[in-house]
Amino acid sequence: MITARINQIEVQVPEGTSILDAARRVQVKIPTLCKHKDLLATAACGICIVRNKGGNKLIRACCTPLENGMEITTHDREIVDVRRSTLELILSNHPQACLTCGRNGECELQSLAADFNIPMESIKRYVKDVPADCSTGSIILDFVKCIKCGRCIQVCQEGQNVWALSFLDRGINTRMAPAGDITLAESPCVKCGQCSAHCPTGAIVENDETPAVWEALHDKEKICVVQIAPSVRVTVGEAFGLPPGTNLTKKIYAALRRLGFHAVFDTNFSADVTIVEEASEFIERFVHKRGPLPLITSCCPSWTDFMEKRHYDFIDNFSTAKSPQQMLGVLAKTYYAEKLKLDPAKIFMVSIMPCTAKKYELSRTEEMFASGYKDVDVALTTRELARMLKQSGIDFLNLADAEPDSILGDYTGAGTIFGATGGVMEAALRTAYFYATGKKLAKVEVEAVRGLDGVKEGVIDVAGTKVRVAVAHGLANVETVLDRVREARKRGEEAPYHFIEVMACPGGCIGGGGQPYGVDNERRKLRIAGIYQDDRDRTLRHSHENPEVIKLYDEFLGKPLGSKAHELLHTRYTARPLYKR
Repeated sequence: MITARINQIEVQVPEGTSILDAARRVQVKIPTLCKHKDLLATAACGICIVRNKGGNKLIRACCTPLENGMEITTHDREIVDVRRSTLELILSNHPQACLTCGRNGECELQSLAADFNIPMESIKRYVKDVPADCSTGSIILDFVKCIKCGRCIQVCQEGQNVWALSFLDRGINTRMAPAGDITLAESPCVKCGQCSAHCPTGAIVENDETPAVWEALHDKEKICVVQIAPSVRVTVGEAFGLPPGTNLTKKIYAALRRLGFHAVFDTNFSADVTIVEEASEFIERFVHKRGPLPLITSCCPSWTDFMEKRHYDFIDNFSTAKSPQQMLGVLAKTYYAEKLKLDPAKIFMVSIMPCTAKKYELSRTEEMFASGYKDVDVALTTRELARMLKQSGIDFLNLADAEPDSILGDYTGAGTIFGATGGVMEAALRTAYFYATGKKLAKVEVEAVRGLDGVKEGVIDVAGTKVRVAVAHGLANVETVLDRVREARKRGEEAPYHFIEVMACPGGCIGGGGQPYGVDNERRKLRIAGIYQDDRDRTLRHSHENPEVIKLYDEFLGKPLGSKAHELLHTRYTARPLYKR
């Protein structure tokens, strides 16, 4: 342990702890723009400078370890003046567009400028006129708002192993852009949005499609329906000042009806359908030997995109089951329309998702028109939903609870845990175990696949046969798992796993690129706790027990993996290598 003093307060911390983190232990807040709890310190911004007694220079707290006997001063007149000057330099290269920026009110630079009382320009403004990159339809790069902190590049390159972003040019002309100065759509980008989630300003934001939804809600010819993803219920409250993990499911249902939606569905329902199909796939491969192992989950569109670009040798291992968003979209425009005798051409399906990549998923021609129409018309992020609720004048937090439309709304606990890393695997194992044995798992919680370790492994006993599973979240962790499978293939051995789950975002969907800002592991744990609590609160916790899912198969789909289920609920994949050899 290291013993030192910060602002005359004694502190003891483990060796290697940064001054920044040590200061937090004694409730001293050192300002910073470049440092994020998820990322390594880069000391790029220079805002976190502090003074060590006896030292002849100011040091950067984010990257300097605390040492025995240090006497650190975090705030004095000179330090504050230097920080203010640094902020003024950053602002001189930043547009005055706060009122029209997607981060207005949630911008870290804006907050610091207010904290340091910078009321006017003191340095001549130099802002290049560079058009934004809107090429992906999911994420917008507004280059002129970049403060060169490097967070987006670090999370894209090291956290996600995607390498879509880099720094170009030097000096005052340094800028963040896709490598090679191409558009984001031409880059390796998989639209996960982790760059947006970690950007401190409005330089990277989701493509805001709320105007299209408002337009549809005001169109009397359209029948507007909506679905909410598993994780949205435990994150949207953060935009209204509630703690992470607060479950607002029934208030969301009520609010969406107030907004004018004709029907309110729950993506948890289609998550249950996904599990019925995916668990059936697993049984076909594992028990009946009809298809290669391991089976790999496919409900994350960023992971699907990443696989088609970088790991297309695993296409045959991918589950062909569509994501819950896509399944509910096609069922709304077929089953629901048929049951209520509605014209599917008039149905306008909106999905509320934790993820910017769900916007990209709507452009996948392989799966988007199974109903004969565009199955899902618009995908909004959790942040966009929060903005709509605030614009509407609805007193969201004080609404009376409401229920979803049962036909595509009832769900089990297995459906809701899709929102957390390991949740798809756990839900699938609950049902696959039943399909294989006719019995329920003795302990429904599969602890081996829970938690925030980047790679989680476990062995589940199914009627005396060991099922080896792996879960990876954060795309940088995927390589570890897939390389183990490749090595076994080279040696002619059985794969080390039978079933693999991958989620692109750290923590799974609760940490998605479209969730409320400020995510870190502390917040991820609270969000995941809310998801698991919803599972425990459900009377039914196995997807195959959902009575509305049973009715769906009896009345409409036939049997899992049957011809109609394949036509509507399954998809295909295409190898799309980044570079031609």
